[in-house]
Amino acid sequence: MQVGNASTSRSLASESDRRPGPLVAVVVPTFNEVSNIARVVAGVEKALSGTRWELLFVDDDSRDGTADAVRALSAQDARIRVLQRVGRRGLSSACIEGMMATSATYIAVMDGDLQHDESLLPAMLQTLEHGDCDLVIGSRYVDGGSTAGWDGRRQRISDLATSLGRLLLKRDLRDPMSGFFMLKAEVFRQCVGRLSGTGYKILLDVLLSSEQSLRFKELPYRFRSRRHGASKLDSGVAWEYLLMLLHKAGGNRVPIRFLAFALVGLVGVGVHMGVLAGVLLLTGQKFFLVGQTVAALVAMSGNFHLNNILTYRDRRLHGWRLLRGWATFCLACSIGGAGNVLAADFLFSTGRVGWATAALAGILVGAMWNYASTSWLTWGRGSAS
Repeated sequence: MQVGNASTSRSLASESDRRPGPLVAVVVPTFNEVSNIARVVAGVEKALSGTRWELLFVDDDSRDGTADAVRALSAQDARIRVLQRVGRRGLSSACIEGMMATSATYIAVMDGDLQHDESLLPAMLQTLEHGDCDLVIGSRYVDGGSTAGWDGRRQRISDLATSLGRLLLKRDLRDPMSGFFMLKAEVFRQCVGRLSGTGYKILLDVLLSSEQSLRFKELPYRFRSRRHGASKLDSGVAWEYLLMLLHKAGGNRVPIRFLAFALVGLVGVGVHMGVLAGVLLLTGQKFFLVGQTVAALVAMSGNFHLNNILTYRDRRLHGWRLLRGWATFCLACSIGGAGNVLAADFLFSTGRVGWATAALAGILVGAMWNYASTSWLTWGRGSAS
């Protein structure tokens, strides 16, 4: 009898501890944003007062203590959480992981640099709850919105990226590059398997990945000036945006990392042909084998460094691992390189093709091997120390 009473007591206590989950989750990707965390929390708490909400920071292993700052606040308020990612980087992939880690009905995404106006969140939520749409976008380019404080260079870059996005999207969306939006969680989960997860604009990725045409509405907001931290826009971000556009334009048929590897390979082709032409110009065509070998080695080294910076940006090698990576890259490519040189020399020696055609054929022989082997040995599990 006493056992039964104890069991009933535990059951009642368990039921009393149960609370409804969040209605809306706000996902904030961060990297070295420790100075902004308290302000973001205060802004969201004020904006969503009276609403069941949670705030999920997805931190890419910041060195300034961002994740610890969130944990300190979470100890006082369970609605605040942190997902600290180790060994991975990227705004889009951070957003995806955060959005998949919540049970909320609606999910918002906003930056952690205080440039997005969190006071727009209630209007976004109300629009989704009562409006005929799947997605609400905070827009800088509709009436009432602005990008005040931007210099001419940043505005031109944004205009170009926006134009490319709209061209591919083929929808009357004024701000496809917005990083501030809210959508129904079920809509996101339906398209998550088709997302590229590359780059820094998850909104455009979602719109292009959805099998159905998403209904959206744009709400204006004024893009605020940065208070702390530094902009994360750089040449690598532009590269990833281009890859995402090409990936979507091709219907997701080619893996995005192989697409990047291939584009770097095209640069390597130019290097290869240039070096080979230079050697033959200086020594004559009788030294084709020597020129082909030198060109292959130079192109191989150049491709390693470009792939380390661009294709495998999220796994970039540094220090001694960079030297080790170069060595394994060259080792892994040696088979493809040997096939490259031998195939090209054979074709050229037949006298049926010129040196340029022979060289291109040699490059094609080793391409697939190079990608498959180096992706594992240099930047994959084989590269672990």
